[in-house]
This record gives sequence, structure tokens and C-alpha cells, in this order.
Amino acid sequence: MDLMIRAMRVEADGVLSLELVDPEGGILPEWTAGAHIDVGLPDVVRQYSLCGDPADRDRYVVGVLAEPQSRGGSSYIHDEARPGDLVEVGGPRNHFALVPAKRYLFIAGGIGITPILPMIRQAEAERVPWRLVYGGRTRTSMAFRDLLAAHGDRVLIQPEDETGRLDIPGLLADPEEGTAVYCCGPTGLIDAVEGACESWPEGALNVERFAGKDLSGLVSAPVKVRCAKSEVTVDVAADESILDALETVGISVANACRDGVCGSCEVRVLQGEPDHRDSFRAPGEDDDAALAVCVSRARTPELVLDI
Repeated sequence: MDLMIRAMRVEADGVLSLELVDPEGGILPEWTAGAHIDVGLPDVVRQYSLCGDPADRDRYVVGVLAEPQSRGGSSYIHDEARPGDLVEVGGPRNHFALVPAKRYLFIAGGIGITPILPMIRQAEAERVPWRLVYGGRTRTSMAFRDLLAAHGDRVLIQPEDETGRLDIPGLLADPEEGTAVYCCGPTGLIDAVEGACESWPEGALNVERFAGKDLSGLVSAPVKVRCAKSEVTVDVAADESILDALETVGISVANACRDGVCGSCEVRVLQGEPDHRDSFRAPGEDDDAALAVCVSRARTPELVLDI
């Protein structure tokens, strides 16, 4: 769907928020805390977490960080996009949904605060205890501090230049039964949180990554993929993705990131055992009903997919 940029606002050093609306004034598809949308920009598609209020069905709000090594997404938004422009939007999709819990511990790094904001709103509405630890390079680079200030000491803001890096091992040293941990931010932060949560109850940790996990050390074997609906079989070489192989024989699968982050290319598995290599499943989650064909492989010589 084509949405219009109605407003742009500076939220912190290097962070802009965009308010996207239907140019005809229509109601937008509903979403829940943790959801993201795909935003089509010139030559690239990027995923941005929705950070507004799910009850506001007339607009989506996203926060966009100016990335020094931008591949065209954030640089276009910061340097060229203007209110009134149209952008193509896909979704929303949610692989980071807020599960019921007795209490929540939110850990955010930098622009990773964006999906946490509607989670806090939901926890407040449901009167579930929560706290947030929010790290960033500098105080002025940390977006949405004005919104968080209203929550008092439940929010701990720790700029690295003032207090050093977040003490993740100390923060998570004592596993808490009934506490759900939600973390979003840079790869280093998420890796540290995953390591510190190894002794926590299974399913306690939920993460969302902005970049796919490093898969360079994994060994891939060739796999035969049968497409049940299309009645096409393709041999996938060890050095190519299932998605690429499908495209070479004319099988089109929706995709946005091609990096195992967004989940747009998930396909239902009818037979065979997937080898999940995506970055959106929770640690320990074992769902063999579908796989992301952009990065995942197979543990069996053959997969049958519902495409």
C-alpha cells in the first residue's frame, strides 16, 4: 500500500520519526506491540518498528536512525524524504509480540527503543509491572526520552559517555521466574543479553535484531526443494539460498530483507525438517511448520514447500 509522509520530527541526534498516513484518509491495518512494517525506498526495502499507539488506526509512526554506513535507506529518509512524499509499505508483521507475563524487563539500545514504546503502553494498560534499561552513546542521541520521562524511576537511562556500557551480566545475574525479558538493539547488546539469559527459564528471553546473525561459519549441504502447488522441483546448491534457487526457476516468494530478519519470506513446510537460520525466532523456538527461505536450509535431503 502507498502511504504518505504526513510529518517528520527530530527525536534525537540522528533520529527522525515519520508519521505515515493513507493519502485518502483511510483506516490502516491493525497492529500489535512489537510489529514492524516494510518501507519501500528507492532501490531498497527496509524494516522499521512501529512505535506509536496501536489504537491510532489512522497513522503509523516509525523512528529512523541515520546510519553512517547506510545502504540507501536511512540516508534517503534523512536527506531526501519530505512530508507529502509517498512510500510503499508492506505489513505490518509481528515476530516480537508481547507475551503474557507477571512482569517485564525491557532492555533497549539506541534505536532499539522503538518497538519497546508500544510494549510499555500495553504493559501499563494491563497493569503489569515493568522496568526499562535504555542505553545509548550519548544522552542527546537517545530518542523519545520525553515520552519516557513520565514513567519516573521505572526507566533507567544510561548514556555510555556518562555511565559506561550497560552492565548486562549484573542486570541479568539472578533469573526471575515469571519475568519476560525483551531486548532490541545492536548485535553486541543482543548477543550479551542472550549469553546472560542462558540460566533463565526457557522462553523468558525475546529479542529483535536489526541485522541478521553471522552465518558464515555454518556448513550448508545441497537440498532438493519440491514446490507442491507449482509442481516444480529445484536443486539448491550448497552456496545458494533457497530463495535464489526458487527465483531462477520462476517461483516468486515475497521478500523484503533477504537477511533472515523480517519474516516476509516464510513458507509453510509440508515435508522435511527445516534448519532454521533466521534471526527473528526466539531462542529455543522450534517451529518446523514454516521456514524463511532467504537464509534457512534443511536437515533432510529434501523439503516440500507449500508454494
